[in-house]
Amino acid sequence: MIMRINAFLLLTLLVSQATAFAQEEATSDTTVQEKPKEKPVRPAFESGLLFDAATTTLYPSKTLEFVIQHRFGVINVNDNNYDMAGIWGTANIRLGLNYSILKNLMVGVGTTKFNKMEDLQLKYRIIEQTRSNSIPVTIVLYEVVGIDGSPDSKWDGTPDAVTTKSYKFGNRMSYFTQLMVSRRFNDQLSLQVGGAFTHYNCVDSVYNHDRVSVSFAGRYKFTPQMSFILSGDFPLDLKNIQDYKKDAASNTVIYDKPNIAAGVEIATSAHAFHIYVASAQGILPQESTMWNKNDFFHGGILIGLNITRLWNF
Repeated sequence: MIMRINAFLLLTLLVSQATAFAQEEATSDTTVQEKPKEKPVRPAFESGLLFDAATTTLYPSKTLEFVIQHRFGVINVNDNNYDMAGIWGTANIRLGLNYSILKNLMVGVGTTKFNKMEDLQLKYRIIEQTRSNSIPVTIVLYEVVGIDGSPDSKWDGTPDAVTTKSYKFGNRMSYFTQLMVSRRFNDQLSLQVGGAFTHYNCVDSVYNHDRVSVSFAGRYKFTPQMSFILSGDFPLDLKNIQDYKKDAASNTVIYDKPNIAAGVEIATSAHAFHIYVASAQGILPQESTMWNKNDFFHGGILIGLNITRLWNF
């Protein structure tokens, strides 16, 4: 009898230990499964566009963005011909469509008034800032391919020309590649820096084919819908990538002024509206990097407007 009781107690002990072990293992598995995933922060910028520059913001997959970018003429404050703050001057405009194929990949197309430029764009997010700051920044690669739609005669030389050129379709091509790094510090402040390389297949002999530039962008949100925005693109004069450039004594105008812009953004869930002043009249980034001749701090100011609209499919 005593042996039966001891056996029963031993069996009960073994079963209870096994049950406790199983519960502990199940609890451990549950803990592993319920471990929260790393969540990304909200985008550093309200829009994928800041003036004529890109930001690290990408929209969810299957999002279509329609973009209108408008740049009026230079404000001629010392000109006797009243130009209504540049509104009556020569204006530039671009229409574009961007589509998010994946949550981290966007492709776009656009057309610009100056030089009848057509463009293809690609934006790819490499890493994304997380809420826990285990990843402290967002890094994005941005590419723009431009196609100059000017008449063929732009590339056809004449017998008495200093440089005789024959037309090739490749002459129309230009490229802009940029690596951008951004950080959302809090609900109000976001900053971005970047480095870019611009290349034109064909330029006049006094200009460079290539340009390296650095950029910055910032946003300070002062109401739920409104932000102060600022950006600057600075071409670098690197001698080791220069192939053509006359010296200062030649009186040649060299287009290497920084493109600086400042303004206000009004954003909703589906729209973004920018009103601002800037120094470059080119809208594509390779245009404003390579050909800007306006000095923001010496009267080279233009008024600009941007409107974006989002649709989700």
